[in-house]
Amino acid sequence: MSSKKKVLQVIPKLGYGGAETGCFDLAHYLHENKFGSYIATSGGPLIKYINKKKVKVLRLPVQSKNPIMILINSIILSLIIVFLNIDIVHARSRAPAWSCLFATKLTNRKFVTTFHGTYNFSGNLKKFYNSVMVRSDLIIAGSNFIFSHIKENYSEFLKSQKKFLVIFRGINVDYFDSSTKLENDEKNLLQKWNINDEKKIILMPGRLTSWKGQELFIEAINLVKIELGYEAFHAVILGNDQGRDLYKKKLIRLTEQYHLTNQIKFIDHCEDMALAYKVSDIIVSASIEPEAFGRVAVEAQSMEKIIIASNIGGSNETIINEKSGFLFESGNANALSKQIIRAITMDEKSLELIDGGSKVVLQSGDSVEALSDTASAVDCILSVVDSIST
Repeated sequence: MSSKKKVLQVIPKLGYGGAETGCFDLAHYLHENKFGSYIATSGGPLIKYINKKKVKVLRLPVQSKNPIMILINSIILSLIIVFLNIDIVHARSRAPAWSCLFATKLTNRKFVTTFHGTYNFSGNLKKFYNSVMVRSDLIIAGSNFIFSHIKENYSEFLKSQKKFLVIFRGINVDYFDSSTKLENDEKNLLQKWNINDEKKIILMPGRLTSWKGQELFIEAINLVKIELGYEAFHAVILGNDQGRDLYKKKLIRLTEQYHLTNQIKFIDHCEDMALAYKVSDIIVSASIEPEAFGRVAVEAQSMEKIIIASNIGGSNETIINEKSGFLFESGNANALSKQIIRAITMDEKSLELIDGGSKVVLQSGDSVEALSDTASAVDCILSVVDSIST
């Protein structure tokens, strides 16, 4: 690999989601591998954690879906590409991807996209808008599920020689390591949350949005309460509403309706997510729509915690049911409650059989490479990018 190549990642906002943390990790890993590393973004809380000596951050309104602003961004990106001599542009969302597509066409540079979700569509216009994610030189899918989704729904936009990679989104296993957390830190976090650590703690991380299944989770917790009583557990819904205040109010009303205000805590944000996993006993991902990958499941497994997830999307690839976690029927609160009750009441010997620390099972398909940890994933991206750059 050339030590002179420069990579520009473009993402709407650097928040705490999977695409954003993936961008953050890749940016720093690129620098470590002697690549010039740049990020164009509108802002976000993760920016303050970027090592500015290693990664250059360019502030642009790339979150905008306004067609005029997309065109303006494409012109600005073209100038940046030429001025900084960028070799590869990597887009992680649709609106900025259109700007990147135009900019790379104008400057004759290589274009990479990562398909982070299913990007549902109800008509041809939305499908065309989504199609920008398959118009690149290299398409990265976050799971075999997403790879199949692309092939099934966007075949008319795919060239026969299009290059694909399936890369199970990597996590920093040094960070998500239960042995690195201090007991005092755990106590301080539980005090901050006002939670008694003598009870089982059930954690549901993820931004507050309806398809993530927080309503389903509350309904399931109510069934757990009916079966085991109030004293058996605490539940934590950890995630920001990102402006969906009406949805959060709806969730709070639901907890009040079920008399769960003392059992369910709403935590807006935790800067140390590994610590949040460490203090918890059971991790839940209750999405009612398919996750592209299911980062929560992999983080939970890395922290050697029991993971319970809905049986759709990428979770079917990151969890071996009954071995590295538990799957339940998506959208079924009763099925989720039974799995939670099972996990709470499980004896130590049975817990040992659930290998919470097991890593993702990787499968290789035709013309598809599957990888899990960040280092391996990035190495593969770089090798493929090298091939498309020549």
